[in-house]
Amino acid sequence: MTVSSTTVKNSYSGNGSTTQFAYGYKIFADSDLIVIIRSAAGTETVKTLTTHYTVSGAGDASGGNVTFTAGNIPASGETVVIIREVPQTQAIDYIANDPFPAESHEEGLGRATMTTQQVQEELDRSIKLSRTNTMTSTEFTVGATDRANKILAFDSSGEISVTQELGTYKGTSATVTTAAFVQRDIVKSTTSAQLNNVYICVADSVIGDSLTDTDHFELLVDAVSAATSATAAASSATAAANSATASANSATASASSATTSGNSATASGNSATAAANSATAAASSATDAAASFDSFDDTYLGAKSSAPSVDNDGNALATGALYFNSSTNVLNVWSGSAWIAIQSDTDVKVSVSSNDTTPGFLNGKLVAGEAVTLTENNNGGNETLTIAATDPTALAIALG
Repeated sequence: MTVSSTTVKNSYSGNGSTTQFAYGYKIFADSDLIVIIRSAAGTETVKTLTTHYTVSGAGDASGGNVTFTAGNIPASGETVVIIREVPQTQAIDYIANDPFPAESHEEGLGRATMTTQQVQEELDRSIKLSRTNTMTSTEFTVGATDRANKILAFDSSGEISVTQELGTYKGTSATVTTAAFVQRDIVKSTTSAQLNNVYICVADSVIGDSLTDTDHFELLVDAVSAATSATAAASSATAAANSATASANSATASASSATTSGNSATASGNSATAAANSATAAASSATDAAASFDSFDDTYLGAKSSAPSVDNDGNALATGALYFNSSTNVLNVWSGSAWIAIQSDTDVKVSVSSNDTTPGFLNGKLVAGEAVTLTENNNGGNETLTIAATDPTALAIALG
């Protein structure tokens, strides 16, 4: 048997229904295949012969099939990978002076070729130098403990090395370091001159090194310069504001000059000024008339269907303000805290003469109101009436 194909792997996409997948190369036993299912998320699971699948075609030069058992059919989104994995052992034993069977010898050569192909398939998936590239050594001697949580990198000579995770923050330090740092350590300065500046270690450093030592540290974030720039920007903004103010002052000065020129023109036009003064006087008269009306309007609020809480301008009511209630047909006065109805008696008209001799004439004609008392004097002869009130507003109402 010859080994004429270099193929050692087949790959297929699952769909949830296909159970049989072919492999196109010779194997010697069912166990010479490894079957892997890769999920859509990239998780790889090695399946077990007879438990998840069966194999047919062992010994056939053209290959055979892998058939998945019920409940293990590859789903949609999953990838089926079938790889030949012939054991890397030599099972043929040659005995001296025995016949030399060609078939057994050819099988041994075939197995050797197959294992070589399997190694090549793994090499093809590895990271390696190109044919024209060079590296002194691809070995590293860093132990497992020192490699933990580190990354594979290249040093300044391009040689392979193990280094820590890129950019590990190691806290703060003064201008003169208080801790030892290794490459790619990130540290923030607490010294006033470099406050909040962020540095990265570019070469292993010992306690007492300066963060400004460029042989060991490189500045990543220049917070001091940023703050200075911010201050300069604020100063520029202030200067711009001052310039704007100066421009405004210049505009005001120009306006004043224009006013002076206008006054000169006014002086030369006395007649026009006199006419303007007359117009101003007329306008003042109109203003005074409007003010008088506004004052009257604030005192007499006019007819309202209900008691108002503010005057006609929306301002607070003034003591003594009046309004006519169109619902009750009664005139009301504001006492300063409440509306008081002004009652009238239209049944009797009172006449008073200087020689009145009728006893009780005045007292019988007038009726005292709320908080108002009437006292008749000189009863029956030139009577007089004393009106007293405990509430000044009530007295004003009584007197009309």
